[in-house]
Amino acid sequence: MAITYLKKASKTPETESAHAQAVVAEMLARIEAEGEAAVKDYAHKLDKWQGPILVTPDEMAAREAEVPDQVKDDIAFAVEQVRTFALAQRDSVRDFQITMPSGLVTGQKWQPCNVAGCYVPTGRYAHIASAVMSVATAKAAGVGTVIACSTPFRGGAMHPYVLYAMRAAGADIVMTLGGVQAIATMAYGLFTGKPADVIVGPGNKFVAEAKRMLFGKVGIDVFAGPSEIGILADKTADPEIVAVDLVGQAEHGHESPAWLFTDDRALADAVMARVPELIAALPEPAREAADAAWRDYGEVVLCDTRAELVQVSDEYASEHLEIHCADLDWWMANLTNYGSLFVGEETTVAYGDKCSGPNHILPTKYAARYSAGLSVHKFLKPLTWQQADAEASKELAIRAARISRLEGMEAHARTADVRMAKYYPGHNFDLGKPVESA
Repeated sequence: MAITYLKKASKTPETESAHAQAVVAEMLARIEAEGEAAVKDYAHKLDKWQGPILVTPDEMAAREAEVPDQVKDDIAFAVEQVRTFALAQRDSVRDFQITMPSGLVTGQKWQPCNVAGCYVPTGRYAHIASAVMSVATAKAAGVGTVIACSTPFRGGAMHPYVLYAMRAAGADIVMTLGGVQAIATMAYGLFTGKPADVIVGPGNKFVAEAKRMLFGKVGIDVFAGPSEIGILADKTADPEIVAVDLVGQAEHGHESPAWLFTDDRALADAVMARVPELIAALPEPAREAADAAWRDYGEVVLCDTRAELVQVSDEYASEHLEIHCADLDWWMANLTNYGSLFVGEETTVAYGDKCSGPNHILPTKYAARYSAGLSVHKFLKPLTWQQADAEASKELAIRAARISRLEGMEAHARTADVRMAKYYPGHNFDLGKPVESA
């Protein structure tokens, strides 16, 4: 058995992280101290935006005229696909109530968060689909207030298609704001008076770092970084399709890894020869981004066996993982770490990125080992509750008091004592030996 790197990345996602951490820490500290004034200053300096932050309903309605009917139809299709899948996820979890052996009645209630912040990047590209993925999923979960933010597009107002997608997906509040300042604004409730309970959405390394630093103050979807693709391919794979799919994700940005895992040397050689040609044929800025991504982060790993391929793939835990192999059921049964799986050449990451239904906001940087992508569950809290009558309270009080005293926690034990004295006066229950002073 052997695992051979025919192409090895010269950089890792952590290569540039130290600079991002320093920049983000300084920005967050200033925004927390100075509030909206700091946000407006960053919006001006970084995005050349001096217009209003909040987008009014009247402006949204007026700018709808900039959106062609075909674009509206395509966005409506994507919203319906994502909403349908998200509602099915919501239906897969349920509230319940059960009576325990002690007689205690307990239950679980799935409660949506009150406020969700959805970040939609608009830098090199206008990410229409990201608006759909985040906002439609939050609304399907039942979130009361969904706040959506996106960057001014190339120094002007928000891209009209992104704005329309936010509205079509159900956003309640929209802000023209990008980057770290957008994440901080949603976390602190600036301009809206509604601090987000959870913030979701993809972004560059600065956005990802802002979410990481604010985690705890707010919930986040996933610890994410630049988009990743892994492709498992054997001798049955079409090298042209494999190469095209690798390049399709590399255009996301300069730091987007694209990985090929294969047991066929001829396929690997064909793909490595074809990828640079495909990149050279792209328009700018996609060509520059894909070229840097493939040069610095692209990898081709040659293995001897299917077992080795599964091992390597699970170690990488790709955000997106495509299978271009025979015996698809075997691969589905054996793979365990990935953000989202694309089974067979008939599907591709681009379908998932844009409109197929399962969410495209997914874990990167190996986080798929322990985390999943955005779903309605990120906006829901499984809240538990319990209720007892006097008889059930007796059963619980005796055990709770004795365990508390064994732990040395006398105040806990006395909350059981007082109930037994009230509900069963005169009874002499064994509630444990009282804790003595140290």
